[in-house]
Amino acid sequence: MANDTPLQDQVAIVTGASSGIGTAVARALAGAGATVVLAARRLDRLERLAEKIEADGGSAHVQVTDVTRRDEVESLAAGALDGHGRIDILVNNAGVMPLSPLESLRVEDWDRMIDVNFRGVLHGFAAVLPTMLDQGRGHIVNIGSVAGRRPFPGGTVYAATKFAVRALTAGIQLELSAERGIRVTDVQPGIVDTELMDHIPDASVRERFETGWAERRKLQPDDVANAVLFAATAPEHVNINEILVRPTDQTT
Repeated sequence: MANDTPLQDQVAIVTGASSGIGTAVARALAGAGATVVLAARRLDRLERLAEKIEADGGSAHVQVTDVTRRDEVESLAAGALDGHGRIDILVNNAGVMPLSPLESLRVEDWDRMIDVNFRGVLHGFAAVLPTMLDQGRGHIVNIGSVAGRRPFPGGTVYAATKFAVRALTAGIQLELSAERGIRVTDVQPGIVDTELMDHIPDASVRERFETGWAERRKLQPDDVANAVLFAATAPEHVNINEILVRPTDQTT
């Protein structure tokens, strides 16, 4: 008989848990039995999510965290360890996508993407690694993107951050999987129906996405959460390093 709670007794941290993919991942991991530590900047949303998880019979705890702040991410990891005695899974999901053509020179947006999409991943990795090494096991799940395989017009810097995440994931596997028992997965979604699309500041880029996808089916956050759950619940000797998941209707 299948085990309905394969992550029972495990502790998972999910960044960017207040919306979209992060919310769906947190609910999926909690549904599989994990205690989830929910991290994001919006306390009200985190508290509502925790209430939903608890109402469904799961276990969730909230810690407001800005992943661009190393001290806050270290506090997040310390709180998870102090409160639950272990850290089994880190899902580095927090991300931003303020797309624009390079010639617009929106350097502040470039900096923000670097800080959240890559530096934030590094902060999370650094914060949990000592605990995972002490345990002799752990799983880092990075939410990358199909953009980490090829750039697209308006998304060059965004793609660069996701290329960096892909390189980091590969390096973690080389250095820490066989020798130290740290599993790592880069989940690379295509177009997902989340609020990230609403935050694109360049009107021409936003209109191109809206028009191009008006009649096409996007991925839903649960689709990405299912990919994360697939990797996280694989047997300990199985290290699923990459999952590329596109909408059927995505041509690129």
